[in-house]
Amino acid sequence: MKTPFLYHGQDSAWLTPTDNTLNVTMVSDVDTLISAIFIRCEPDNEELLIDMERGRTQGRLQYWHGKLPFNSDKDTTFYTFKVMQNSRQWWLHGCGVSPRVPGKEKHFKFNNQHQPPAWVKEQIFYQVFPDRFSNANPSISVQSNEYCLRGTEKPTIAKAWGESASNHDSSGPSEFFGGDLQGIHNKIDYLQELGVTALYLNPIFTAPSNHKYDTTDYLNIDPHLGTNEQFANMVADLHQRNMKIMLDAVYNHTSVDHPWFDMYQRNTADQAVGAYDHPNSTYRQYYQFTDNSNEYVGWNGISTLPKLNFSNPEVQDYIYAGDDAVIKHWLKPPYNIDAWRFDVIHMLGEGKGARNNAHFVKSFRNAAKSVNPECYVLGEHFFEASNWLQGDQEDGAMNYYGFAHPLRAFFSQKDIAYHACQINAVELVEWLNEARTKLPWLNQLSQLNQLDSHDTMRFLTMVDNNTETMHLALMMLFAYVGTPCVYYGTEVELQGGQDPDNRRCFPWERTEQEQKPQTFSYLQQLIAVRKSSTALQSGSVQWLLAENQYFAFARTTETEHVICLINNSESAKTLHLPVWQLGIESGSLRDLLTDDEWHISEGSVSVTLAGKEGILLTVSE
Repeated sequence: MKTPFLYHGQDSAWLTPTDNTLNVTMVSDVDTLISAIFIRCEPDNEELLIDMERGRTQGRLQYWHGKLPFNSDKDTTFYTFKVMQNSRQWWLHGCGVSPRVPGKEKHFKFNNQHQPPAWVKEQIFYQVFPDRFSNANPSISVQSNEYCLRGTEKPTIAKAWGESASNHDSSGPSEFFGGDLQGIHNKIDYLQELGVTALYLNPIFTAPSNHKYDTTDYLNIDPHLGTNEQFANMVADLHQRNMKIMLDAVYNHTSVDHPWFDMYQRNTADQAVGAYDHPNSTYRQYYQFTDNSNEYVGWNGISTLPKLNFSNPEVQDYIYAGDDAVIKHWLKPPYNIDAWRFDVIHMLGEGKGARNNAHFVKSFRNAAKSVNPECYVLGEHFFEASNWLQGDQEDGAMNYYGFAHPLRAFFSQKDIAYHACQINAVELVEWLNEARTKLPWLNQLSQLNQLDSHDTMRFLTMVDNNTETMHLALMMLFAYVGTPCVYYGTEVELQGGQDPDNRRCFPWERTEQEQKPQTFSYLQQLIAVRKSSTALQSGSVQWLLAENQYFAFARTTETEHVICLINNSESAKTLHLPVWQLGIESGSLRDLLTDDEWHISEGSVSVTLAGKEGILLTVSE
């Protein structure tokens, strides 16, 4: 049984929303005998089949057009296509073509009410772990034995730049290398040379640890990183350069040293006593204690990170609901940040678990958008997060499940737990499609794609320092659907094992060499291509080939085609591409990085890739 060619993209060439309807286009092979095509939707939670009209032909493509109503009872409209032949039917959905009606999770989705900021998909994000990026002001650096992280335990340790970091179960969180805001500010020229357009900073608010996911003051920059004024000046400079900035928000829990909690009784005399060991404290209900005891809920069972109690209206007002709430504060002048990355946002809730989580995530979103409607609301999720990404909660997520996990399995044969996990190209495509199609298209474009982060082994280390494999993965980062984010040091081939080794100091000496590491110029090229290509920023994705260790896909708009080909095997492989499926019957394809050309003949082109080679092609004029 041969599956017919059927395709529906989701960019503006295929979808045109009006006030109450969605104009939809799809294509079939002109030689495929089709008696009827219906758009299937559920405007009243009941099936509605809408006839599609036959439109123009282009090469071997037959276009079909239809119009479906938006759901009036919900923000997101689901739809799929029912294709009728004489004795059988086919269904076109987000994961491909199948002979039976797909489950709702595979239907195409369009949210007509809640959409991400348009600017996000155009960005090149760069993640910085502040303590390890650049030290410009040693006078404010943490000193050895300056304070202790846990009462009289875990004294601070000042380490020389570039020394190795200890594990978290020893002195890891209390070791400081002196990176600061001025260091970041001083390197903006460098980041612009690379091509970066947006910064994502790990937490910078006052906290005792080097990672600062244990906040003690939400309204002030940690003095060992800089001042509020310095930060405002840096953001102003970024905006002057047409760059964006995203901050890390840790609102699920605080430090045990936060004045509200005050486990070690460090509050000054004029402050109200903290919740720990004081059942009558003003702040007792800010946390989740068991009766009058000192037993409380910590994030993920970690006692040093007590969870906030979001059923408490005072906590709500402070974090998101009040006029001067923290979420709003940093979006207003003089700071004017552009985006929030919400740490462990899926764990927020009332009581021990995450009860009413969706309510609070929506409230966070509404608070941010009330100050800046163009604020990017990003959630941290290590696993599948489609419930949060239907449009009304998060604009996007750190795309571990839909990007980092499958690429890790394909290129390094490891899963997120570093267990053996080997998949081929067909399985990779199935994984990518399954994760992507659960989301409305514009949220797919706003997913934050990363190969690695402060929470994972560095990708270069994961692939055993094989720069060829690393470059293939980087090509995917910039060619695939979603917004790319580069973890600091990737461009100079910084290695690192699992946390905290993945948070090594930036080796600036590598940038001062006569010739930077080869990944720097390669990344520069990929960034330049991405920034100049509307297709790579917002174009639909169309798979052309997937087999063994090689695959090819196109990103397309009405006026541009970019084709990504990747051969992850060690030996050369010739890929035969059916570019007629893109509406291209003749002409040439040009390599965007080398200007080499390939001739198209009768809607097909053959491209031979060396082992571990990837290329980006566009239609040559």
